[in-house]
Amino acid sequence: MNQQQMIKLRKMQKQMMEAQEKLEQTVFTGTAGGGVVTAEVKGNHEVVAIHIDPEALSDDKEMVEDMIVLAINDAGKKIDAESNKLLGGFGGGLGGFGF
Repeated sequence: MNQQQMIKLRKMQKQMMEAQEKLEQTVFTGTAGGGVVTAEVKGNHEVVAIHIDPEALSDDKEMVEDMIVLAINDAGKKIDAESNKLLGGFGGGLGGFGF
């Protein structure tokens, strides 16, 4: 690997790390039941908050539990989509390095 390739690889690595850090600190909101339950989840998959419409608390317990799971999963899908958007482009630049 020549000097130019090393410089390019280091720059790309730095950009990837910055993008990953940004993603991990971003809070994504997932919803279920038309907004009855919302989950706030950081890009590192840490759940930071769950919000439940007070009217839903009179509903069936299992239904509320299911909506919590759905809201967290919805946030996870948003994290995955953003991750692919932010980090997906880096894979194409590695082909010249034999990766």
